[in-house]
Amino acid sequence: MASRIQACFERLRASGRRAFVPYVTAGDPDLATTAAVLDALAANGADVIELGVPFSDPMADGPVIQAAMTRALAAGATFAGVLDVVRGFRARHPDTPVVLFGYLNPLYRQGLAAACARVADAGADGLLVVDLPPEEAAQLTVHARAAGLDFIALFTPTSDDARIAAIAEHASGFAYYVSMGGVTGDTLSDFTTVAARAARVREISGLPVCVGFGIRSGADAARVGAFADGAVVGTALVEAIHAAPRGGEAAAAGALTASFRAALDA
Repeated sequence: MASRIQACFERLRASGRRAFVPYVTAGDPDLATTAAVLDALAANGADVIELGVPFSDPMADGPVIQAAMTRALAAGATFAGVLDVVRGFRARHPDTPVVLFGYLNPLYRQGLAAACARVADAGADGLLVVDLPPEEAAQLTVHARAAGLDFIALFTPTSDDARIAAIAEHASGFAYYVSMGGVTGDTLSDFTTVAARAARVREISGLPVCVGFGIRSGADAARVGAFADGAVVGTALVEAIHAAPRGGEAAAAGALTASFRAALDA
């Protein structure tokens, strides 16, 4: 039986559409607001939602998302609280996949088998762990698969064919191609090289490829959609949520999601 993520990409492929994959940090400014934001994302065209799990040392993230994680932790966000948000979202939105995006430590502290079981029980569909080297991925993916979770792997510009194949051994759902070195929040400019590398990842892995890092506008998303299976947008959404007046975060996130969705569909 296809996972919720696999089914989503099959539907998109059949209709000739590209996935819009928004990222938001859970608990920024608080978990109740996050629940409303997730509803707005789903209502305005998100295909797969990446939900960032707050962590005190988010080394792969740029200053915008680092600040969001700091605010979330200061507001009392916990792993259990994030799972409660996922559980509520799943009850309201049975078909929209949710991927928990984060770091290994919060999973490791609980025991990987127990953590994967809790994530799946809450209704999440996959894990993306940014600081887990491919050489060590098996310790997590064995438990993720047992729980019915997809493991979303990261592929980078420095991944050669052998590296892509090694990473793909543990990957399922979709491949996340990191468009550039550095951290989240930078700006993507070399679309030609990214297109060639994304195509190579798709060919070797056999997975749909979503491109993230540096997609700041609808125009960027449209250019990525011309060659990739989906576009991931994080920093721009996190900025919009933080800039919105209190109580207006969901509306801001929904409006930005609708604009990206329209650009991808144009």
